[in-house]
Amino acid sequence: MYHRYSTKSPTGQNNLCGVKIKNYRLYMPEPYSQRMLADEMQRHGADMDKNIIQRIESGERFVTDIELKIFAEVLGITADELLK
Repeated sequence: MYHRYSTKSPTGQNNLCGVKIKNYRLYMPEPYSQRMLADEMQRHGADMDKNIIQRIESGERFVTDIELKIFAEVLGITADELLK
């Protein structure tokens, strides 16, 4: 039997957390724009711009474990919450 392995989510996206990042970004007490989130990510050591945030949120781009950790810190949640 042949098994096909994939690094994509069940919906075909390149990450599991993009939609959650977008939701947390928009529903914070003071919502962030994509540019504001990118700026905050940069302040925490992640090399990102608005276009990268857009690609992550739409599922077009993979997210590294380091980026996931920084997203969680910036959004004030745990990395597990981004993966649920």
